[in-house]
Amino acid sequence: MTTLTPILTKNWDLPNSFTLEGYGDYSAAKKALGMDPDTIIQAVKDSGLRGRGGAGFPTGMKWGFIPQNDGKPHYLVVNADESEPGTCKDIPLMMANPHALVEGIIITAYAIRANHAFIYVRGEVLHVIRRLHAAVREAYEKGFLGTGIMGSGFDLELVVHSGAGAYICGEETALLDSLEGFRGQPRLKPPFPAVAGLYAAPTVINNVESIASVPSIIANGADWFAGMGTEKSKGFGIFSLSGHVTRPGQYEAPLGITLRELLDMAGGIREGHRLKFWTPGGSSTPIFTDEHLDVPLDFESVGAKGSMLGTRALQIFDETTCVLRATLRWTEFYAHESCGKCTPCREGTYWLKQVLKRLEAGQGGEEDLATITDIADNILGRSFCALGDGATSPIYSSVKYFRDEYLKHFEIGGCPFDPALSTVWGPK
Repeated sequence: MTTLTPILTKNWDLPNSFTLEGYGDYSAAKKALGMDPDTIIQAVKDSGLRGRGGAGFPTGMKWGFIPQNDGKPHYLVVNADESEPGTCKDIPLMMANPHALVEGIIITAYAIRANHAFIYVRGEVLHVIRRLHAAVREAYEKGFLGTGIMGSGFDLELVVHSGAGAYICGEETALLDSLEGFRGQPRLKPPFPAVAGLYAAPTVINNVESIASVPSIIANGADWFAGMGTEKSKGFGIFSLSGHVTRPGQYEAPLGITLRELLDMAGGIREGHRLKFWTPGGSSTPIFTDEHLDVPLDFESVGAKGSMLGTRALQIFDETTCVLRATLRWTEFYAHESCGKCTPCREGTYWLKQVLKRLEAGQGGEEDLATITDIADNILGRSFCALGDGATSPIYSSVKYFRDEYLKHFEIGGCPFDPALSTVWGPK
């Protein structure tokens, strides 16, 4: 039985967890500032830390791409624009433990030789923005940020930037455009941000949880971190359980834990019901069913079963939920959030939404299943960024696993499910 590893979540239940007093004295940053920057990058590589924002790219390798001695300023940008349906780990992390992020930023910026760092945070989460500002202010007052931090001679300015609230700005190059004051739309790559990112200078862009994990690696060593998880997916991560589960919340555990184990910790599916389908990594990852309860939740195992670990946002749905209705809701989100830059995503998500609305109302036939998969075929791999690809995931997987449920809508001329039953307040 895998056990929880409360590291980032260790002090979340303390009343002063978000303050410098409750967090600590930035001992990992002090240690790092006495190390050679390349040694830090190598330690992160050796730890096996992979990006916690969804793609799972090796963090240390990304840092190593930054060209050195190029005469250009370097920038660190933290992607805190968490906004995908079901994904809810970075927001509570910044709310309860913002100093872990700030300390991680100091270490990362020093390693990549950056003197300016930015936290790009979603504009709607005003309470989190205020808490980040308070944490950054405390760090400045203590001399952990600014000029000659901690007596090291290293300068670092940290800016908290509020986004306008667009899901597309979670895509790293759209985030950079937004940060520069332009409309948030993805850029053509190459050049990649490591060569020409923010203000056309070398830039590292990492997720909140990725950066917040760095201090523990420096404090405890790369081998300590690599000793958790699986062979290729090392370390720990925050698993967000939501939906029809007895105790929804954040469960910090080694990668490779299974949903069955997490459900045991969370009290199981809500009383009197059974698991029907779930997302292993948020709404942009293909859905799983109850047959995948024992799939290890690591990048390789989930990928081998046809989905993606993503942000480890486990949305749990019991048998009261109409899979077509859920797929429609997700598709409406992607259609709304498409930036419109490329035709496949702009037009494709719109038409997916229109057809699914008709199907959910029972107006259609089996040939429409071929239509939505054909539309998805024309989006997948043809859109400018991963938003379009993500929008196709629930389409393909829901038709694959629940084709009969789609057909049932056509047979009876409507939805066979009572939506009130799937709500927490509905009749049991």
